[in-house]
Amino acid sequence: MTTPDPAGHGRYAYSALPDRPVYDWPGGRRLAVYVALNLETFDFGSGLGAELAPGGPQPDVLNYAWRDWGNRVGAWRLRDLLDGLGVPASVLVNSRLYRDCPGLIEAFRARGDEIVGHGRTNAERQGTLSEAEERALIAEATAILALEEGRAPAGWLGPWISQSRVTPDLLAEAGYRYLLDWCHDDQPTWFATRGGGRILALPYPQELNDIPAIVARKDTGRQFAEAIVDGFDEMLEQSRTAPLVMGIALHPYIVGQPHRLRPLREALAHIAARREAVWLTTAGAIAEHVAARVPA
Repeated sequence: MTTPDPAGHGRYAYSALPDRPVYDWPGGRRLAVYVALNLETFDFGSGLGAELAPGGPQPDVLNYAWRDWGNRVGAWRLRDLLDGLGVPASVLVNSRLYRDCPGLIEAFRARGDEIVGHGRTNAERQGTLSEAEERALIAEATAILALEEGRAPAGWLGPWISQSRVTPDLLAEAGYRYLLDWCHDDQPTWFATRGGGRILALPYPQELNDIPAIVARKDTGRQFAEAIVDGFDEMLEQSRTAPLVMGIALHPYIVGQPHRLRPLREALAHIAARREAVWLTTAGAIAEHVAARVPA
């Protein structure tokens, strides 16, 4: 392993996958698979938001309503899909959803899913804020999740995969044990933080993620589902020589749509049918396993 470049991010050093120690996931498995379900809320008439079609002047009713459908309909269909297949989820939660969509997060809590911090709302980015403002955003979102769930979340994904240069430091200082955001590896990576601290970075998918795939690249729902199956089959083979993490990132307003839900169900059923060969789990459980076994 090389020394981090001071001109770079300084969070981790280069390490080639074949050179690393080999370890197992629970049950002697080598591929850990988690579903990251993004539950998000947006501002009406302002702020950021994914677009189904180019938006007009604010209020952009077309795209706002499309995203709102995800919380009113799509998320519930995805809950039923996951229930039917017996697949757990890491639910990435904007804290204002407790106010905006009462009962939604509670439904996934009842499933035993992991609740992960995901900012206040996806109408904003945290990486553009001052350090004090970003610290306040993290503190506000964390306090609401801790109040509602009875404990603080262990993990965090920034709204819009947005980080400032001090985000890992602020998260570690706020008590977070892992962050998502980074797609730089197929294994969890320890990040150095200021003051001699550390925080674990779990692989978060940008390829097997419905926003880049469907909104940006214009893949169909079936193409996205086929990519999930192909990625799973290949990573299962690759995991014979090293422990790997495969994440699947979903948004209800995209894959909750009926024409995309059907091929998604087929793809997740393909994975669930191999549950004896892989570890179907949550991001938090992966982080706990690594923290107990892999030195920084």
